[in-house]
Amino acid sequence: MNPRISDLVTLRARRPGAVAEAAARRTRRPLIGDSGRLMIIAADHPARGALAVGDRRLAMANRLDLLERLVLALSRPGVDGVLATADILEDLLLLGALDGKVVMGSMNRGGIAGASFEMDDRFTGYRPQDLARLGFDAGKLLLRIDYDDAGSLSTLEATARAIDAMAERELPVFVEPFLSSRIEGKVRNDLSPEAVTRSVAIASGLGGTSAYTWLKLPVTDDPAAMARVCETTTLPTVLLGGDIGSTVQDQQAAYEKWHKALRLPTVQGLVVGRSLLYPADGDVAAAVDTAVGLL
Repeated sequence: MNPRISDLVTLRARRPGAVAEAAARRTRRPLIGDSGRLMIIAADHPARGALAVGDRRLAMANRLDLLERLVLALSRPGVDGVLATADILEDLLLLGALDGKVVMGSMNRGGIAGASFEMDDRFTGYRPQDLARLGFDAGKLLLRIDYDDAGSLSTLEATARAIDAMAERELPVFVEPFLSSRIEGKVRNDLSPEAVTRSVAIASGLGGTSAYTWLKLPVTDDPAAMARVCETTTLPTVLLGGDIGSTVQDQQAAYEKWHKALRLPTVQGLVVGRSLLYPADGDVAAAVDTAVGLL
């Protein structure tokens, strides 16, 4: 019998080995299931201090609430798995919520949101050997490149080596690339079609092999521009959701953009978090079901 969410603290305190036991008995599945598409719920934002959803600055701060939302989302038909850091994935393991699901570990969370070192996206999360040891299915890393910051070269090199290490273990790695810069002291990602195209070209060429590399890309506002972006690579691609706004109208607009981009041959699915876990109308199940329907 799986523990309740309210029992997690006691279980963690008294039986830390329960995490490894839960990982060992977890039922695994192929990355791509019968549908041929991927629907992944993302929840790795808190580890980078990014807790806001729309105008709610600490929306993701309540861990029990977040876990309830994740368990509900993972229970919906058509949801393939989850992307998160160790603390969240271990809670879900203990709850038995990851059986038969794709488990994707977040690898670099060192670029804390709002920090002076935000662009230094060091690998502070899962290592390739951790993902292999736990029997997880894939990893994900964030790659932000600032043309005016020489430190971006270190980030590129670390990313390339992580891609190599994942490929050695035959584990897929989802690379989320952006061209970024500081504007009035805040890091901003350039979501223009040209910038996204350049980020795709750069990310696609990293490492000694791209055999296990996937891309995780934002959706541009112009469908024709998004089609040109996706022509930059033959690597399989998933779409990210991002913070889409705080109204039902914003949510509907995002669904329409995702629907159009999902028709592109390179695009294999969605990796979406905040907009489905914290929808404007509060109905997590309906938001997840709508996203699944777009596939």
